[in-house]
Amino acid sequence: MPSTPNDTSRSLWRLSVAPMMAWTDKHCRYFHRLITRNALLYTELVSTGALLHGALRQHLRFDETEHPVALQLGGSEPADLARAAKIGADWGYDEINLNCGCPSVRVQRGAFGACLMNEPALVADGVKAMLDAVNIPVTVKHRIGIDRIERYDFVRDFVGQVSEAGCKVFIVHARNAWLDGLSPKENRDIPPLRYELAYQLKRDFPALTISVNGGITTNAQIAQHLQQVDGVMVGREAYHNPWLMAEWDALFYGAAPSTLTRDAVEAQMVAYMEREAAEDGTPWSAIARHMLGLRHGLRGARRWRQIWSDHHLKPLPAREVWAMAQDAVRDEG
Repeated sequence: MPSTPNDTSRSLWRLSVAPMMAWTDKHCRYFHRLITRNALLYTELVSTGALLHGALRQHLRFDETEHPVALQLGGSEPADLARAAKIGADWGYDEINLNCGCPSVRVQRGAFGACLMNEPALVADGVKAMLDAVNIPVTVKHRIGIDRIERYDFVRDFVGQVSEAGCKVFIVHARNAWLDGLSPKENRDIPPLRYELAYQLKRDFPALTISVNGGITTNAQIAQHLQQVDGVMVGREAYHNPWLMAEWDALFYGAAPSTLTRDAVEAQMVAYMEREAAEDGTPWSAIARHMLGLRHGLRGARRWRQIWSDHHLKPLPAREVWAMAQDAVRDEG
């Protein structure tokens, strides 16, 4: 069962990997789970329409080893959110998260994502509807403001109103979402980070679980943030430099120091590629793309990445490509 929201020493939200479109699919999450046993993993954003009218298995299938794993929903209609949340809970997810932070134009057209911060009453209705439908935590991921609204009271009032509907966990991307001219990529870098607003939310709402997200790249930064808030969510750094997570269980969960090696993780991923190919027809390349950062910073990493991402090798079995990649590492070592 998930931890209670305010059990911060063992909190489900102490460390997590952010939901990232086109990145955190089931194969990516399986890979990340090999590196950290405890961090909470998130799906890519899934719209309520995709669940209510699309192929459920395509969007919701996951491996049992991924737990704890959360489903992030995009939507704004309370009834649809409730139905989608119930589907997610029935599939076995440990948490339902509502996206109120994505700034993309496509998301805005769907009337969800960061633009929902302008409608806290609607978000509160959606949260209440989902809580009435499921018996797992319902959480909200949001920005600290939208466009040029930089007053603290904007995000404070948003959190206050939504928490009154029963939401106990808020994941705060500590940047504004500029909806009037920046691309989603620019929105991840250009609006300034203001972690102090997330810290202030924790001081003003001590009973809530507050996790901070945005621009976090080192374990030292994680430790600093955990002195101020309950949790830390890491995004792109976990994807591009996944070995950062190899220390998380020992540093932040009290586990014994890890004896895991990159070679062992790669071997387990090859076995996973073979299972997925046999069971679902998944090409190994669709899986390997998520582990290209495994040897980040090491000698031979560039040639190793080139082999695993070489489209000319796609017809070969994964185990043969693995042997070639290992040979390349040894040659450059």
